[in-house]
Amino acid sequence: MRTPVDDRLRHEAATFGLCYACEHCAHFVAESGECAEGYPNEGHRDTRIETAPSLEFCKSFELA
Repeated sequence: MRTPVDDRLRHEAATFGLCYACEHCAHFVAESGECAEGYPNEGHRDTRIETAPSLEFCKSFELA
């Protein structure tokens, strides 16, 4: 799911510690950089909310 990033989202992400990138997901395999469930993850990897115009949220994200 692609979501536009605006100042409100940036503020709320910083305030509430929003985790959204693969690196924070329980299904992320750090050694290979891949998703353990086989989903393509290029759009979810370590996206910098400070500069990104949008974020791509994974439907299978599970906080690690």
